[in-house]
Amino acid sequence: MHNHGGGGAGDIVQAGGERVVPHSGPLVGKRSATRKSARFADSVSAPLRAGGRGNHHQGDDDDNDYVEVTLDVRDDSVAVHSVKPAAGGEEDPDVTLLARALETRSSSYAGRGTHGGGVLRNASTRIKQVSQELRKIASVKRRPSRIDRSKSAAAHALKGLKFISKPDGWPAVEKRFDELAENGGLLHRSKFGKCIGMKELAFAGELFDALARRRDISGDSISKAELLEFWDQISDTSFDSRLQTFFDMVDKDADGRITEAEVGQIIGLSAAANDLKKITERTEEYARLIMEELDPDNLGYIELSNLETLLLQAPPTQPTRGGSGTTSSRNLSQMLSQHLKPTTEPNPLRRWYRRASYFLEDNWRRCWVIILWFSICAGLFAWKFVQYRRRAVFEVMGYCVCVAKGGAETLKFNMALVLLPVCRNTITWLRNRTAAGRVVPFDDNLNFHKVIAAGITVGAGMHIISHLACDFPRLLHATEEEYEPMKPFFGDVKPPNYWWFVKGTEGWTGLVMLALMAVAFTLATPWFRRGRVRLPGPLSRLTGFNAFWYTHHLFIIVYALLIVHGHFLYLTKKWQKKSTWMYLAAPMVLYACERLARALRSSVRPVKILKVAVYPGNVLSLRFSKPQGFRCKSGQYIFVNCAAVSPFQWHPFSITSAPHDDYISVHIRTLGDWTRELKSVFEKVCRPPTDGKSGLLRAEYAGDGGAAMPSPSSFPTVLIDGPYGAPAQDYKQYDVVLLVGLGIGATPMISIIKDIINNMKRLDGDIESGSPSDRSVSAASFRTRRAYFYWVTREEGSFDWFRGVMDEVAESDKKGIIELHNYCTSVYEEGDARSALIAMLQSLNHAKHGVDVVSGTRVKTHFARPNWRKVYKDIALKHAGQRVGVFYCGAPVLIKELRQLAQDFSRKTSTKFEFHKENF
Repeated sequence: MHNHGGGGAGDIVQAGGERVVPHSGPLVGKRSATRKSARFADSVSAPLRAGGRGNHHQGDDDDNDYVEVTLDVRDDSVAVHSVKPAAGGEEDPDVTLLARALETRSSSYAGRGTHGGGVLRNASTRIKQVSQELRKIASVKRRPSRIDRSKSAAAHALKGLKFISKPDGWPAVEKRFDELAENGGLLHRSKFGKCIGMKELAFAGELFDALARRRDISGDSISKAELLEFWDQISDTSFDSRLQTFFDMVDKDADGRITEAEVGQIIGLSAAANDLKKITERTEEYARLIMEELDPDNLGYIELSNLETLLLQAPPTQPTRGGSGTTSSRNLSQMLSQHLKPTTEPNPLRRWYRRASYFLEDNWRRCWVIILWFSICAGLFAWKFVQYRRRAVFEVMGYCVCVAKGGAETLKFNMALVLLPVCRNTITWLRNRTAAGRVVPFDDNLNFHKVIAAGITVGAGMHIISHLACDFPRLLHATEEEYEPMKPFFGDVKPPNYWWFVKGTEGWTGLVMLALMAVAFTLATPWFRRGRVRLPGPLSRLTGFNAFWYTHHLFIIVYALLIVHGHFLYLTKKWQKKSTWMYLAAPMVLYACERLARALRSSVRPVKILKVAVYPGNVLSLRFSKPQGFRCKSGQYIFVNCAAVSPFQWHPFSITSAPHDDYISVHIRTLGDWTRELKSVFEKVCRPPTDGKSGLLRAEYAGDGGAAMPSPSSFPTVLIDGPYGAPAQDYKQYDVVLLVGLGIGATPMISIIKDIINNMKRLDGDIESGSPSDRSVSAASFRTRRAYFYWVTREEGSFDWFRGVMDEVAESDKKGIIELHNYCTSVYEEGDARSALIAMLQSLNHAKHGVDVVSGTRVKTHFARPNWRKVYKDIALKHAGQRVGVFYCGAPVLIKELRQLAQDFSRKTSTKFEFHKENF
């Protein structure tokens, strides 16, 4: 290419950027638009087209190894017009792809110095850009097998093989090196993982060995300079560099070939890094599977190119319903993402109004209940305050007595009201049989119970503090003249000392109630009830659910003392004005009937244990016979009592069986002292699994006389009570449901999934459902036509809990009504080098056998955690204008995020998400 105003005519620039090969005619001259072309060869010794004839060295005259680049020169701008093989060459798809990309770009540079020099520099820059892209293509074609580096595959690959999820940067690594180095500033292999921020020390050790082999470093220690070299390679964003590092980890003898034994070793290492014990146990089988795929010629080894072939397989694009909607769906998704970006309202009043309106829209049922409750408490307090303000006792005790009596009135009201939210039979009846659920938030019954308990604390505090710290001291210091109006209440003789008040019936009953309520309230807090507080020695028994349960039942003594305390009053002597019993009578009778009904129902309707299984993750599965007349809805729960553990304690557990099943099942995870003892009791009657059945331990009873072990009499006695209403039972009100279960929180969702399958079969006539009228009623009451289930768990063994349900859905859901998404958070996210081989293995095994290597089901497991915003966005795009019920059960960690996303997408899209969470 001739240089205008520069060097001689023979000057050329290489394809790598040093020289330009000669071309026909000058680049610059007139200022009008011109289009010139040049042919140049890539400086890398490799053909640029598929099926090339070996290496092409610079200087060969074969046009097949040249490409023709056409530039558009317009005044002071230069742009690539086209890139194509020289005349006579075959079309290369890689070059064609490069041409399309570069032809759409345009670079404009302001002229500097002479016009010709500026344009020439611009042209040289464009040639360098083309040559760099061609060098990349050539480097790929040096390998024996052709790798598809399409746009999607390259994008997928560049996300892959990250050795550290969130690198801290070299300064942080250097700082840790200085802290960990020893023996003259050397870092030992055992501390390499900690130094670079990798928790899996075994995996870090293998990475250390691979990097050391590459640099011929012997020994188990490295210097800071060598660590820097290691770090540069680990943090290199180039896919080729990452691939070579990963290959070196597998290729332990550094011969450029990976044998089946080496594949098995790295599978075991990757499985251990991701806490996948099942894969560790079958490394040889899975190594053979990978070798069968990558070594079809049975050479006994695979090379780097084979490994790259597998890694560059882009993930399949999910088909969009309706055929050709992929592009439009992607555009809509991008538009929706932009639309959902928060915009700040500049006017603070409007901003406050918008927030308030959103809050009321989401919480209006809670708001009116709280406002009503607070108004009643305030009204009762004001009534008593004004009443005692006008009495003669005010002249002695002042406003203290007004506050004490006002607090006492709210205390009596709240002590009566606090029983109603735990009357579960009544709440379930109101939810199922009346329309009250539309305006009353029955799902928040326990939260309201806690709010009332806070009100009790405030009322008791005002009453007790005012009496002890103000009323009684003022009465003791009153003069005889001031005390005269007090004689009808406290006697003719003024109390001699403070002890007189304490030892009286009014005094000691109040103090005992205060002590009992303080204990019960303290041990009911999450820190004590969930065992988060660690107490020394025998005090450790004060934490856990057992301590909460027993101390909470001190309320029986508290209510008895409250009635006595309310009868022996200092300032009220007429019985008709003693209102404590009036407040408590109805709620106490209702609650007593609730407890009596529970006891009678559990004893009159006994259950027989049909099956017991102890699964990985400390989960106990119990299957009972269904009592006569027992009817439940999916999402509801029952209370379970086991006399062998405690004859008094009843604990709630979600029902995992469907309403139409002829049995009742629950899955119980050992999270507390009662559940641990329950699991221990049933482990004694279980036996190890046989014939590949899931579960660590198992026991069944064959009611038809078949051989089974053990006999039903050897099972511990179990009583059940229920069912009781829960938020998830309302899923049938929605056309679309999003079910989210975290760990054992998947239990109510499993029942819903089974119920959806059964209902769809009934609507299709696949299973017997009685008369045609029964089916028509079912069709009228069942609205759900789409369900998305996301189960997030840390342990791979958790998938054994519901393996049968997963496989049943995969086999019977022909219409694709239910989407199952299992997430295992112990596995590193897609693209991490520690999970790369697991992802390869998963794809191969699922394609060949239809079984996921992580879950052991037909449902493919995702790695790491879901992107919840993307989940909501996809559902919003697919179901525009519909109501989506979001049901969550699990630890509180996700509640805020899921609720906030439901609110955001409901306000800014036509899809309305309604969030519900499980409470016990």
